Amino acid sequence: MIGADIVLESLKKAGVTTLFGYPGGVVLPLYDRFPYHKEIHHVLVRHEQAAGHAADAYARVSGKLGVALATSGPGATNLVTAIQNAMMDSVPTLFITGNVARNLIGKDGFQEADATGIFMPTVKHNYLVTRAEDLAPTFAEAIYIATSGRPGPVHIDIPKDVFLEDADFNWPKKIKLRGYKINNHVNQDRIIEAANIINASNKPIIFAGHGVIISETTALLSKLSEKADIPVISTLLGIGSLPTSHSRNYGWMGMHGAFHANIAASNADTIIALGMRMDDRALGRFDDLNRNAQIIHIDIDPAEHDKNIKATVPVVGNLSEVLPHLINKVDETNHAEWISWIEKIKADHSQSMSIPDSKNLTVQYVVSQIAKENEENELIVVTGVGQHQMWAAQHMNISKPRQLITSGGLGTMGFEVPAALGAQVANRDAFVWSICGDGGFQMTFQELATIVDEKLPIKFAIINNGYLGMVRQWQELFYKDNLVDVNMSQPDFIKIAEAYGIKGIEVTKKEEVSVAIKEANKINGPVLINFMVESGGNVFPMVPAGAALSETVESAEEL
Repeated sequence: MIGADIVLESLKKAGVTTLFGYPGGVVLPLYDRFPYHKEIHHVLVRHEQAAGHAADAYARVSGKLGVALATSGPGATNLVTAIQNAMMDSVPTLFITGNVARNLIGKDGFQEADATGIFMPTVKHNYLVTRAEDLAPTFAEAIYIATSGRPGPVHIDIPKDVFLEDADFNWPKKIKLRGYKINNHVNQDRIIEAANIINASNKPIIFAGHGVIISETTALLSKLSEKADIPVISTLLGIGSLPTSHSRNYGWMGMHGAFHANIAASNADTIIALGMRMDDRALGRFDDLNRNAQIIHIDIDPAEHDKNIKATVPVVGNLSEVLPHLINKVDETNHAEWISWIEKIKADHSQSMSIPDSKNLTVQYVVSQIAKENEENELIVVTGVGQHQMWAAQHMNISKPRQLITSGGLGTMGFEVPAALGAQVANRDAFVWSICGDGGFQMTFQELATIVDEKLPIKFAIINNGYLGMVRQWQELFYKDNLVDVNMSQPDFIKIAEAYGIKGIEVTKKEEVSVAIKEANKINGPVLINFMVESGGNVFPMVPAGAALSETVESAEEL
């Protein structure tokens, strides 16, 4: 068969049913074959970056491989942000690009770009396939790499004439890569060492990272926490590892995490870090995280051990393999005194993350009401990046894995619209609410057209404060209120919604919020709500840049 058919047969062999893409000259031979492979649904986006973000969110919600396709040159380069986003957050994704014909490579042909060179630092692995006979083995390898070990993006670049070249379809029965080994061995000595430290500790705490959700070990996390009576705090991407109602769930940590979570992390005598990168947004100033704590760091990627924080006991392995052994070795314990201490801190600082008692329309109130009105629904929350992202994480009662879809490591504005597209395609029955910044929304709102075409009932909550809110907050707090180029003139978002054939609702008062949300939920189609919120709110608690978690502040007056 020709190379184009081999590509599509390879995707079907791997169980891929959805592909997000945008056509162009060199990939037309592939598009020409789509009608003959109806098992794969192609979603036509309006920009290649959106294809990448949609594939990313599709993977996060479904747990399956997300796939994006683009043409050569600008089509490929438009994927860069989405690829790096998937890389930073360990999302299993496959990015396919076309390239100019083989005889034109390196000759600056029309729409040529060195995609493999450009993408090299942003992917787990990279391929340029120059023979059709290599396509099926390459796809088998790429998909294996993307979905195994620590997941992440893999890129395949295919010249136009390779799509047209004849070859046998040769899908390998087994993948064996000399330079890529998944270590499933659990080091029992390290497990015993870690268990001994935990058993001897008086003030242990668990940091639950994104790896808990990726490895589907939330039940094991709960079991470890309950058996050894250990409080759990999560990273931003670890939110949902435990239900908010769980007795040992103490919220999330980091720059805008809960005050009591940050203080508990700073006073524990033992830290058990599960599936996390130990990054600066979660841990603050590395040198002063918690100098007295012994640190057990369990992660599938050995490169993360001792990268930022020196571990007392580094354990390499998948949490699904490691945690059963660790749970078996830890004692049934009671840490009532430690738990009581955290509870007192939480009670004493309960106002630091409360919804303002104000007549003004605040973001905290809006997002909390969206959560409240969807308590009986299967809610998926997709956010952009900025103040609204932090307030959504604080107030939307995220209690399930894969319920909060947000850009963590890269912090990508514009993620909210195409990611909502991917999330809804992954779960057609869910109530997908996209919490959008008025700035981020304007970066990618062209995907409303795709959402209309796909008949997806996504609800968009535009948090419209007329500013780049997080930038304004930093300029106000750390740059002497020097507000430079953050006060944004706004289009008429309701007219934009109507231009795409979408119901638009404008909300200016608190008493209108619940009514608008209920109306949106009743509509079997996309809805855009423009929430005209107060312009001056700041997100607290806050760990100032370069500060330690122990230096968390709860108001501007403390800075």
